[in-house]
Amino acid sequence: MRFCLNIDHFATVRNARGGNQPDPILAALMAEQAGADGIVVHLREDRRHITDRDVYLLKDTIKTKLDLEMATNDEIIQIACKVKPELATLVPEHRMELTTEGGLDVIAGLDKIKETNKRLHDAGIKVSLFIEPNNDQIDASLEAGADVIEIHTGVYAEAKSEAKIAEEIDKIEAAALYAHNNGLGVNAGHGLDYHNIKPFRSIHTIDEVSIGHAVVARALFVGIDKAVKDMIGLLK
Repeated sequence: MRFCLNIDHFATVRNARGGNQPDPILAALMAEQAGADGIVVHLREDRRHITDRDVYLLKDTIKTKLDLEMATNDEIIQIACKVKPELATLVPEHRMELTTEGGLDVIAGLDKIKETNKRLHDAGIKVSLFIEPNNDQIDASLEAGADVIEIHTGVYAEAKSEAKIAEEIDKIEAAALYAHNNGLGVNAGHGLDYHNIKPFRSIHTIDEVSIGHAVVARALFVGIDKAVKDMIGLLK
């Protein structure tokens, strides 16, 4: 299973003082050196953390895969088509949310998502859709022309009881198998950390996990190199 590091919150810390430290580009390079398989950033409409400059520099600098999370916003689509990340992950986006609050409703937004997918594909960019572990949403993702789905793991990550945790893992595993059997790549992410990641080692139909906040938080105490290597060790 591949591990991609979301570096948004290195940029959050940088922007808190309005300066240029810590540099998220350096964080990405250090993560690559520690073994990360790719770098994830979310270019939000309000640019609350990652900026346009960050995205262009990352594309020119990193050696692994760049996964650009984005809304179906025309300005952001135009930037993506110029940057040409290896993967664009379409996510829902609300101005006042602290972080992405759930999966994309592909069924309700099918026409717009299909149009966005075509524009990205025409630019040579593979497309992933960030969705709930739900077969109807997977079917809609196929209809929209997605190459990959990313399963939203937030409900699992927030579950407290053993019964609820087991229920959500079963949903994720079933959705991953269904998507895989229908020819989609399968990623997963949101709220995953050093404790709740462990069951994912046995879900062999998930190709890749995207983790950010937990690794950035750990890096404050042990450094990026060890934080990344510790996560990779758990996945293997």
